[in-house]
Amino acid sequence: MLRSMYSGISGMRVNQTKLDVIGNNIANVGTTAFKGQRVRFQDMLSQNAGRAMAPSLNSGGVNPRQIGLGVQLAGIDTLMSQGNMQPTSRNLDVGIDGEGFFMVSKGPTAFADKDGITLAKHEITDTKGKDIMFTRDGSFALDPEGNLLTSDGLRILGYGITDGTTKSLADDGTINFVDADAVGADGNSSLKASTDLKTLRIPEKLKVGAEEKRIISFTIEKTGLIKATVEGGKTAVLGQVAMASFKNPAGLEKIGGNLYRNSPNSGAAIVRTGIGTAKADDNSKGYGDMLQGMLEMSNIDLAEQFTDMIVASRAFQASGKMISTGDEILQDIINLKR
Repeated sequence: MLRSMYSGISGMRVNQTKLDVIGNNIANVGTTAFKGQRVRFQDMLSQNAGRAMAPSLNSGGVNPRQIGLGVQLAGIDTLMSQGNMQPTSRNLDVGIDGEGFFMVSKGPTAFADKDGITLAKHEITDTKGKDIMFTRDGSFALDPEGNLLTSDGLRILGYGITDGTTKSLADDGTINFVDADAVGADGNSSLKASTDLKTLRIPEKLKVGAEEKRIISFTIEKTGLIKATVEGGKTAVLGQVAMASFKNPAGLEKIGGNLYRNSPNSGAAIVRTGIGTAKADDNSKGYGDMLQGMLEMSNIDLAEQFTDMIVASRAFQASGKMISTGDEILQDIINLKR
């Protein structure tokens, strides 16, 4: 059989895969925070028809004579470039401008545990039996208990805040009033994030001393701090949304629903430190800003995708034509016997 036919088959196979990836990119052009993919090819092993020879006394050198055996898939890369921000004017929509992922979890709420998900040296050391995933889709929602959730009901992870005496997120799930303007003896802010991760809540009421006061409004700042204005005009801190980054974010595994899971090649999640962390351990400067009232759009460029689709389609047709041409040659060879 002709080697060119098998080369044509390999060309059709890889270009079909490329068209599959392009089709998925185009289908997700409106998906929140979607990260597109690209396909890379590489040539297959080449068969030697003649070895290379070095120059001799009476003649020059000879280059190798090799016949390629086709093309194969080199990789499918996820492009983690930033998508454009789309204003939504919804206070539960949060877009990440820069590096980082939201951390979400299934399972019982962390309030049911005496402590949350344990961190050490910016990495997760104990998940407490919870399945942690990552997303850049910040279209959050609230349930009847005020738990901060994704649109699929996954709980958003973050830090509790303390002013040195009162915890915003108590171990029993109570949400206490922590003054956003609390200062220490040195005149600086006394607010400090917890050392573990819990699920966040935005309740209807806060416990202020012996009484409860209703929350009038809330905001999510660029650092992820959730602040609420309560009856009487005071501002409370409810918690801080956690973020994570990876040494190789393109190595994350897509699991559907705008979610990612870390893989052996992405590395472990590097968790952003909370407010009040000592400068020696603070890594918060290496992460993007959380922009309330906005959502990150897909990073797909339709013009580029349509161009790639035309190229892949023509390459597929050309590979098919190679098979047709090889078939005609074989037919001519068979006809020689007649």
